[in-house]
Amino acid sequence: MDMLRIATAGSVDDGKSTLIGRLLYDSKAIYQDVLDSAEQHSKRQSTEYFNLALLTDGLRSEREQGITIDVAYRYFSTPKRKFILADTPGHVQYTRNMVTGASTADIALIIVDARNGVVEQSRRHALIGALLGIKHFVFCINKMDLVDFREDIFRPIQDELHELLIELGIKSHHFIPISAIDGDNVVHYSKRMPWYVEDPLVKHLEEVQFNDEIADMPFRMPVQYVIRPLSNELHDYRGYAGTIESGQIEVGQQIAVMPFGTEARITDIERPNGAVSSASESDAVTIRIAGDLDISRGDMFSSPNEKPAIDNQFEATVCWMSEKISLTAGSMLRIKHTTHTARALITGVEFKIDVNDLSERLMSEELVMNEIGQVSMKTTEPLIFDAYVDNRATGSFILIDVSTNETVGAGMIGRPGCFTTV
Repeated sequence: MDMLRIATAGSVDDGKSTLIGRLLYDSKAIYQDVLDSAEQHSKRQSTEYFNLALLTDGLRSEREQGITIDVAYRYFSTPKRKFILADTPGHVQYTRNMVTGASTADIALIIVDARNGVVEQSRRHALIGALLGIKHFVFCINKMDLVDFREDIFRPIQDELHELLIELGIKSHHFIPISAIDGDNVVHYSKRMPWYVEDPLVKHLEEVQFNDEIADMPFRMPVQYVIRPLSNELHDYRGYAGTIESGQIEVGQQIAVMPFGTEARITDIERPNGAVSSASESDAVTIRIAGDLDISRGDMFSSPNEKPAIDNQFEATVCWMSEKISLTAGSMLRIKHTTHTARALITGVEFKIDVNDLSERLMSEELVMNEIGQVSMKTTEPLIFDAYVDNRATGSFILIDVSTNETVGAGMIGRPGCFTTV
């Protein structure tokens, strides 16, 4: 059973947390003590209904304000698929949190209030999702119960969002009219919207295809750990453990060992449950190869005919997360890229990006918290990478403050594919 990672977003009060609560409640993915606590809190709030949003908004400050300010990860499953939901904040001041939640997502689920239509935050969330390389979008037009379930309200919103996604180059998208509080078109078809004949949300999420593109990409596996037991029975054993980030491999296949590009033949592929003849993306494996090569953590196995780039200078898009320091030319940081760590010098801040309109370049000499910009950088050791638009796993990194060891930025190597007009 495969796993679908979903980043959810929406403006404040669009009903995002309520929708997630509905998904968790209907899938019976809530522990009884959590359910009891939410019911008691609903009573204390004197609400007329069970507040499903309380199932996701766990922080006290979130519950008091009725908004989501942190990224909360929730898990549920159906007989067909497992799901990880990243409930990201709606406020613009929490852009960094949304970037964190969306960075590993397979699909973006964006909620729009039917009464308000497409607002600035709706566009912002779609733009950031495109910036992060998400290729599948689902828009849930929520609170249809408050507009009498009218098709003539839903269709103009759908058309406006469709035009936006075309501009961003997003080809895979779906629009669903829902009422999260009542469950219309969430798990089951809504009898109150007979004019909507496509799949409800859960059925669509069960059937959407997303792994084919990753499986067809060139093979990439950063080496995480070199296994050498040095025991009598395993005296000559040498294995290289890691997670396959893209592509597929099989025993007998030739691979390239980067950074030097030396080719080697795979003799064994081992998984936690034993030896296998093949493996593909997301599989945690130990690979054994023919020959005795000098391979360390931070090296990378790749397809021999489609090798990644190797360089210590590159451009990147960075979302700055620190409220204590800004990012400027001359900033010295630690960079964590796949399984490799090095020092990184910011050699220049080219511009920052208007998150309301990615075509807008705003000249700036620094990035402050929640700002996204294009920078140039140089590392003390060459990195083995792909452009982020080609491979999200090998094209992403984090930046760490050397003095505090805090994560202060998240980056994407190269220029985003949605920069089509700049």
